[in-house]
Amino acid sequence: MLVALGLGGVRVKNSIDTLQDANDAVRVAELVQAANAYASDAINERDVSVIPLLQGKRNAPVVVAARKVTDADAKAFDAAVARAPKTAGLARRIELVRAGEKQLPAVRASAFTSKVSGVQTEESYHAVQHPLMEISNELGFGSNNQASFGRTLYAISLTQAAESLVRAIGTHLLVEDRDALAEGELQTQLGSFSSYVYLEQVGLQEYAGAGTAGDMTRLQAALADAQKKGEQQTAKAAEDAKAAGQTFVAPPTLTKMLKAIAAGTPTEQLAAQGITPESFFAASALSFDAYRSIEVHLTDTALASARSIAADARRDAIINGSVALGAVLVAFLLAAWVARSMSRGMRRLSASAMEIAEQRLPAVITQLSQAVPGQVDTRVAPIPITTTDEIGEVARAFDHVHREAVRLAAEQASLRGNVNTIFTNLSRRNQSLIERQLALITDLEEREADPDQLSNLFKLDHLATRVRRNGENLLVLGGERPTQQWDHPLPLVDVIRAAASEVEQYERIELEGIPEAEIHGRAVTDLVHLLAELLENATSFSSPRSAVRVTATRLPDTRIMVEIHDKGIGLVPEDFALINHKLANPPTADADVYQYMGLFVVGRLADRHGIRVQLRPAGGESGTTSLVMLPGTITWRSGDESDSDTLALAAFKARATPGLAALLAHGPADPFGAHEAWDDGIPAPGPTAPSGFAGPSGFAGPSGPAAPPGAPAPAGMPDAASDVPGGGRRRRAQKGSRRPAKDG
Repeated sequence: MLVALGLGGVRVKNSIDTLQDANDAVRVAELVQAANAYASDAINERDVSVIPLLQGKRNAPVVVAARKVTDADAKAFDAAVARAPKTAGLARRIELVRAGEKQLPAVRASAFTSKVSGVQTEESYHAVQHPLMEISNELGFGSNNQASFGRTLYAISLTQAAESLVRAIGTHLLVEDRDALAEGELQTQLGSFSSYVYLEQVGLQEYAGAGTAGDMTRLQAALADAQKKGEQQTAKAAEDAKAAGQTFVAPPTLTKMLKAIAAGTPTEQLAAQGITPESFFAASALSFDAYRSIEVHLTDTALASARSIAADARRDAIINGSVALGAVLVAFLLAAWVARSMSRGMRRLSASAMEIAEQRLPAVITQLSQAVPGQVDTRVAPIPITTTDEIGEVARAFDHVHREAVRLAAEQASLRGNVNTIFTNLSRRNQSLIERQLALITDLEEREADPDQLSNLFKLDHLATRVRRNGENLLVLGGERPTQQWDHPLPLVDVIRAAASEVEQYERIELEGIPEAEIHGRAVTDLVHLLAELLENATSFSSPRSAVRVTATRLPDTRIMVEIHDKGIGLVPEDFALINHKLANPPTADADVYQYMGLFVVGRLADRHGIRVQLRPAGGESGTTSLVMLPGTITWRSGDESDSDTLALAAFKARATPGLAALLAHGPADPFGAHEAWDDGIPAPGPTAPSGFAGPSGFAGPSGPAAPPGAPAPAGMPDAASDVPGGGRRRRAQKGSRRPAKDG
């Protein structure tokens, strides 16, 4: 027994040593696989970034996405390095990779800028890619042809890298303004382009010399498939161009493209031949992907071979050690089986619990908060564990907790619906009383002859109108729409006047350059309400001695940009970011919403009609600019006739404002001069809410101290809004009457 155990121990030790070597080979193959993926994605990052970076788009989505992929590959490579065997050869190659990685941030920062010229950007990625590619030479364990296997993999990686450089430099040549290049720089780029085209052919010859017949057949099939995909892409592009009524020039083959670009043909002539940055990049990308598929196949084959050897060594070790350690092995296998079954059940239970907590339960709560509670399916799917052991009991307990949580969420949603119904009913009752009050005030105004008393009645009229608007805010909070809709289009200038007439300090509001456009009747009431909230905010939080300017510009795509400018103290960028985020994504009505009622109402009203609202710092001065983008679905040009009311108002202001008369006589030099470009690049909202967002209407703004109660309306304040739903005295329209403005 002792001799048998001794001899068996020697054989087991040899098997274990072989197994260790095989495991090391597996980890080396995994490292090579991670390194090649890292290298391929690094040079692909460079290629896809050529056009955006040359156009100055440093943060273009395609650039950010490509860099994220490269960074993820770097992390995967680091994990593979941590598992790799600590041999001298690998350590030396990994050190070269680390040296190249240190240069990557600087390469990205200066890529395709004036800091580098010619093809320096393309070639600078070589510091990262080439050391990664050389790790393939560490494959050397296993079958007889394994020594040449690393050479074959290195050859196809070299071919892929050359194709990537050809793609990047070719795209660079097709996009860059050649007239702006320094003397001799174009020739340098063309020379590098031709060199890498030649290097690609050298790589293919090296691959043919090192690879087997099967390797060559696989490469030819991949290239043929790439050519077929290219033909399909060209046919589809031709069909799309024909459907769009555009002229389509079919691009030549990739070989002809390479020759034409290398010859230094001007980009205009290349475009006439169908050689554009897009067509060239697409054709080259097909070859790049074909080489990449071969590289992936080889790395997968190497890894599978190493794993197969490791499996054989493991099997030999088990067979050789089974005689001496049979009982221990049986006990170990039994324990491993028990542990595996328990671990599987625990993993399934943990995954199901995490899915309930992070996905299923939040999704049901979100549906309940946004839809009618009775229309949401609140049934709970049980965790798929049917055993009767302790793990099964815990699963049933989780199901019970899940059902109770959904039931409570449904009750809360029903309670919120009841509260919204109460808001709606109270608001409608108040609206009826306020309408009667406004009708009484109107009757008193029509009978009053004393100017002072009439001025007081005007103030009372505006205060009652604001109370009515607050009631309408409650309707919006309850998810209701206005009970009265305008049944025909209305000029934009009248809509803005209607909104101004609902503001207490309406005499400070000045209208300038309102284009002749009409608003669809279905959007008139909500747009008046939205603009009134913004105007109230601008007048309340800016100096009472300053004017609030309202301008509008028609964009070429039929949209209209309305701008409200005040001269308050403004907000910090973090507050603007938070406000704009809430305007773009109105939150669910809860306790926090009532602190910013106007903000919520503006966002909800804008969302109904596809209107975009954004606050920005006023350019060149203190204050805030409110931008309201009206989509073409609710606006259209009303015609060529002039708006006599608008011209009369402008003429009146021209008499009091120097230089305005000349503007009316000759017109502005640039009709879009006052338009501030829409900017969606506002940073994400910060954790703190902006200070000062409270006011009589729930939407007070960033502009400064509140103004005192309004004075009597000055001469020249038009009352066209009196016939507009939502205006300060719009009830007269419902009676079918019109009368002159109440301006004395």
